[in-house]
Amino acid sequence: MSHKTIHGIYDDDALLINGVKELRSAGIEIAEVFCPYPVHGLDKAFGLKHTRLAICAFIYALCGVSLGAFMMWYMNIMDWPMNIGGKPSFSFVENVTAFMPILFECGVFCAAHGIVITFLLRSWILPGVSNSNPDPRTTDDKFLVLLHLDEGGVDSAASILKSSGATEINEA
Repeated sequence: MSHKTIHGIYDDDALLINGVKELRSAGIEIAEVFCPYPVHGLDKAFGLKHTRLAICAFIYALCGVSLGAFMMWYMNIMDWPMNIGGKPSFSFVENVTAFMPILFECGVFCAAHGIVITFLLRSWILPGVSNSNPDPRTTDDKFLVLLHLDEGGVDSAASILKSSGATEINEA
């Protein structure tokens, strides 16, 4: 069977959401939607799963807090204990309240850097990687629905796109 790629281009985000809902209700699988800005409600209409980036951020924050606690224990208790203002230097637990701001900042630092790296790797937005945007106008003011269809579904998809307000329908 031959596969065809269809691009439906919209001018308005409300028409885009209606078109995506109509395509999904007709059982047509949408490969991707390209937008110049985030469209509220498109993720639900498109049927995207919830992201797990928040779980990754929490894990990175725990790693940062753990590394920060180890660093402070080693420097202040093990390696170079000092008596500053009567603060006991023989126990990490007795000093943990003084270490809280540093632990917080270590967690934020590792979570922020880890989540940015994870997002870039997951989205494959790296130096030297070519973009996969089928129409450069989607970075300015157009919305594009990308469909990969068999020969039989091209006509029904094109009619749904036209009836839902697509200004252009291109076969690639």
